[in-house]
Order: sequence, then structure tokens, then C-alpha cells
Amino acid sequence: MSDPHPLLGYFLAAADDAFPAVDGAVTVLPPLPDGLECSVAFTGHAVLATGLTPAQVAAGGADGFGGSLTPDFLRLLAGERGWIGVLDATLVARGTGGAPALPERAGLDGHHRVRHARALRRDVRVHGDARGFVTLAAGLAGRPELGVELDAPGAGAPGLGRGLLRDALTLVPAGEPVFAAVSPGNARSLRSFLAAGFRPIGSEVILRPDRSGRAPA
Repeated sequence: MSDPHPLLGYFLAAADDAFPAVDGAVTVLPPLPDGLECSVAFTGHAVLATGLTPAQVAAGGADGFGGSLTPDFLRLLAGERGWIGVLDATLVARGTGGAPALPERAGLDGHHRVRHARALRRDVRVHGDARGFVTLAAGLAGRPELGVELDAPGAGAPGLGRGLLRDALTLVPAGEPVFAAVSPGNARSLRSFLAAGFRPIGSEVILRPDRSGRAPA
């Protein structure tokens, strides 16, 4: 088994409220597996997993006070032809363990949520019930990562999402951290995660770079 990516240590430390120094600095780590890179922002400190050198990152204007997530810098990271994902809030909760409250669900390989999870994560499992389903996988830097999709009639009913998420936490051993990436603009989803016990620890953007220098087609 290969060693974990060093970014994982930052996520696990943040889950225990141990954050990098608030110094405006940028920590540069090696790229992620599978051709991915990322820019992660904590309070006053940025952590990048990239093939760029620290000198290139500094020349691009990155800093720990938001500069690592500006559109211009993200385009520098991705290159002219690279893919840039959305800006997500990074959340964490603790598993509750016990008897799993959600059975495995089959037949969802074609669902956009499952396809997205498998494009960016490894070892994706799908569990759910009549309310919807969750994906549980090895996500960014190998962290345990949870995604959710409601598909029941009346999916906007208050409490439905948070109940599904609380049941999903039984799939994670008690006390172990599990992470989620949620778009800040998806207020309904973000409120559900917060109500289910998730806490914000930072923000992130995942990229699949192409720095070949060719102009976009």
C-alpha cells in the first residue's frame, strides 16, 4: 500500500481543530494521484497539491488570505486547457458507528451523483433508502468522504436531508472523521449538513490540469 498523500494530514488535523498557522503563507505539496490537483484554503493559510513549483505559485500571486482561490490563480494551476471544479466548503463530522442505518443501493451506476463520485474518488459505495442515497468513498487525498442525493417525493421537506445524513454517519466507525465538500450556494444542502453535525474547516477546489500551453479548441 502506498503512503498517504501529505494533504490528508492537514484534513485530519483540522478535524481535531488543529489548523495551520494564520500567517498568510502557502504550503505546496506534490500533486494528487490520478492526475488531480487542488487548492485548499484554511483560515489564513493555503495548502496546494500541484505540479507547479513554490516559485511558480508565488509568482502567480497565491497567498493564504484568499489569493489561492482567485479565478486567475486557479487558471494558472489548471493551465489553458485544464478542468477546474467548483468552489466547495470543506466540512467534517464524526461517525456514530453501531448498526448501519442505511442498506446498500444498487442500480445507480448511471446517476450523475454516482458518476461524479467515481470520477474523483475511489472505492465508492452507495447506500440509501426511499429518501435518497449517499456515496461513501476515499476522496480528496484519501480522506473518507460523503455525498448525498435526495430522490424521494417531496425531497424538499424539512429535515429529510439531515435525517439521511445522520443515518449515513452510522456507516462510519464511531469517532472517526468523515468529510464532505458542499457548494456554499447550495444553501439547502449546506444547512442539512450543518444540522446533521458537520462543521466547516475550510474551502477547496479540485482541478485536472493541462499545462501543455495549447490554446483551447
